[in-house]
Amino acid sequence: MRDTAMARPIKETPVLIGEDARRFEERMKNLKPVSKEFRESLEKSYEILKKIPTPFQF
Repeated sequence: MRDTAMARPIKETPVLIGEDARRFEERMKNLKPVSKEFRESLEKSYEILKKIPTPFQF
């Protein structure tokens, strides 16, 4: 194992064209709101995850 492990570079995001682009744009225009219960569940899970010790500071 090497001492200086580096992350791989992030590849460019592919550009959407044609029907894929149209579908994506339509979905972004018609986002479904999440329920209050689901949002609270996500926030609770996030708070639990923040308590897990990691070598990184957030």
